[in-house]
Amino acid sequence: MNRKKIGFIGAGNMATAIIKGIIRNDESSKADLCVFDTDPEKVEAMKKIGVGAAESGEALTASSDIIVLAVKPQSYDAVLSALKPAANESKVFVTIAAGISIAYVRNGLGVNCPMVRVMPNTPLLLGKGATAMCRSENISDEDFEEVRKMFALSGIVEELPESQMNAIIAVNGSSPAYIYLFAKAMVDYAESVGIDPATALGLVCKTLEGSAEMLRNSGDTPEKLIEKVCSKGGTTIEAMNVLTGSGVPDIIMKAMAACTKRAEELGK
Repeated sequence: MNRKKIGFIGAGNMATAIIKGIIRNDESSKADLCVFDTDPEKVEAMKKIGVGAAESGEALTASSDIIVLAVKPQSYDAVLSALKPAANESKVFVTIAAGISIAYVRNGLGVNCPMVRVMPNTPLLLGKGATAMCRSENISDEDFEEVRKMFALSGIVEELPESQMNAIIAVNGSSPAYIYLFAKAMVDYAESVGIDPATALGLVCKTLEGSAEMLRNSGDTPEKLIEKVCSKGGTTIEAMNVLTGSGVPDIIMKAMAACTKRAEELGK
């Protein structure tokens, strides 16, 4: 069976993470990878790890079986217009931008191409990604598995219907920023009471890691785990009373809803 040629439009952080995950799994696969980017420095960085470079997006599309659109949502119209002459129904297109639907890409390319819509997150850069994806109705199981594997090499992958892809952005795509904000507040408090911020950050990071493992492996619900930490009349319950009394759970829900709303706007 012939190996698939995979091209990346855009060679930024996310494309780099995906490419490095593929190469880590199979060093010889770099011969099947190619990138195009308007930034010569990014292209040069790809060349240094053995990945080929195309002269244009159209040329990359013509020579690839799978084309990963690794550009920002605001760039899609121009990118799709440039790729359109080389697009056809034998090419699989992958979109990883927030809010960009299968129909959006097909309309821009003017072809009913097989597609995968993907929402990864930045921990993919460390091989700890959490990726959601959905497939078009006309993609083969073989091609879908090829795309799924690209992301599974750098974390976990969950398949969803496309109707949930805008909402899932708030759950895995944007959510690292919420956690960083919470961690920053914890470190800022520690520093305000004289604790070395580097020491505090180390403790916060390990606490986040351990808490994630408890959520994953303890068998308890989030509510039960909260209950186990909150002894009656103790210190934690006092903190939780402030958080819940200030409406933090509702604020998080509102923030996630705003994230979803923006994803829907980007896709129009």
